[in-house]
Amino acid sequence: MCGIVGVVRFVGERIDREVLSRMTGTLTHRGPDGMGLHLLASGLVQVGLGHTRLKVIDLSDAASQPMSNEHQSVWVVFNGEIYNFRALRDSLERRGWRFRTSSDTEVLLRLYEEEGDQCFSRLEGMFAVAIWDGRRQRLLLARDRVGKKPLFYCATPRMVAFASEVKALLRHTDIVPQLEPDALAPFFLYGYVPAPGTLYRGIQTLLPAEVLSVGMDGALRRETYWDVPTAPEAPSRAPSEAEAAERVRDLVTDAVRRRLIADVPLGAFLSGGIDSSIVVGVMSRLLQAPVRTFSIGFAGDRRFDETAYARVVSRRFGTTHTEFVVEPSAVELVEQLVRHYD
Repeated sequence: MCGIVGVVRFVGERIDREVLSRMTGTLTHRGPDGMGLHLLASGLVQVGLGHTRLKVIDLSDAASQPMSNEHQSVWVVFNGEIYNFRALRDSLERRGWRFRTSSDTEVLLRLYEEEGDQCFSRLEGMFAVAIWDGRRQRLLLARDRVGKKPLFYCATPRMVAFASEVKALLRHTDIVPQLEPDALAPFFLYGYVPAPGTLYRGIQTLLPAEVLSVGMDGALRRETYWDVPTAPEAPSRAPSEAEAAERVRDLVTDAVRRRLIADVPLGAFLSGGIDSSIVVGVMSRLLQAPVRTFSIGFAGDRRFDETAYARVVSRRFGTTHTEFVVEPSAVELVEQLVRHYD
């Protein structure tokens, strides 16, 4: 995963590079392989973008972010992975686009240049993305269909700021953390604050499959680019159990194959349950080298320790297995947990 941050000011006020750097630096745990900042001015609008990078596809510096087109009229910061980026790249190349990297970030950038707001519906993957379009004088924030990658924002009459985590927003000097009292009841009822709310007044979550457009006057416009499709009419003949099993096997295998595209070693978190065991089993058939698997055990209470099941799966598929054991000392971690959960 990576981390993205940004600030757009509407009234000609300068963006403090130190503030932007602090916001970005807060997310180095999301992207320890590099940090990039870019400041630009467009009329009375000032824009600052930040990115912390975890290198997965195209490890070269050419794929670093913030990334722009040749004319520096469009800039992007992106967290996630686009699983169908190679097919999208092939389509764009047939339409005359040329690429200087092998990254999915550049494919996203070119796809936006080609198709505008419609590009998000073409993406298969997990992502949180911010695009500054200097030609149209607007900022776009978008999130994947089911909201796997987080994105938070704070909008005031003078600016809009966004970040992958709330703690990065709180490093901005204009954002004062204030409790949102209306969030307390759902928090204690559900254990979390339903989107788009947060525990902080004025800070919101971008919804899954939502695009937020911010104009140069600060006006916000929200659109949804996808929804769960309605079920098609039932076929005249229901599939047999064998046919259904084959279809599920094909879909799962294709889903795992798409997620194995990387220029770094891959591993899997193996709990020993049905889901992770199936994923590891499919990976072992798709990869030539043994799969690297990782499990977490819990000392002191065997009811919460599933490492024995994970070892069975590891032996079955010949994985290179690593276990970590968590000791029952959660009280000492309260402050750290609060920080990570914002």
